Amino acid sequence: MQTIPFAVTGLDFDNGSELLNHAVISWAADRQIFFTRSRPYKKNDQATIESKNNHLVRRYGFYYRYDTAEERKVLGRLWPLVNDRLNYLTPTKKPIGYGQDRHGHRTRLYDMPATPLDRLLSAQVLSPQQEAELTTYRDSLNPADLARRIADLQERLLVLAKDKTEQLYLASFPSALPDVRCGIRVQAS
Repeated sequence: MQTIPFAVTGLDFDNGSELLNHAVISWAADRQIFFTRSRPYKKNDQATIESKNNHLVRRYGFYYRYDTAEERKVLGRLWPLVNDRLNYLTPTKKPIGYGQDRHGHRTRLYDMPATPLDRLLSAQVLSPQQEAELTTYRDSLNPADLARRIADLQERLLVLAKDKTEQLYLASFPSALPDVRCGIRVQAS
């Protein structure tokens, strides 16, 4: 929690038990962090959580299986870089309400795009020291270098996990995954 400059009051989970377990519940209770969970059998409840999984986890970490110490080490180096890119350098827009287009159809209205850091600074919840630390850190980031480092780690993840994941997939679906080498498709036998 040392890397988050404000108090965390809640965490959102889907209904999976892979993240929400007794250890996490005890940890959160000690810090007075509350949970929200989606309702069982209500697939629309999970839309926000699943969109973040797709946008963040699968975009940067792919769909591969990571279970070795070396893969976890690479992931441990990747996520802080992704965090820096998304929180300090990537503007996002937030929905602020609904309006109508020229045909009278209901449309979503959004605010002006801003980075999460800019939104945090505009909320005026940080001390001047925290604001100075965060803006100094943001100003020290090199977007091109950050992108190169992320791409290098992603390439390493691909090398480490690709064959193992494809073997697991082929064991489940023997004829479903074509192999592509040198531009030639070879059907798995």
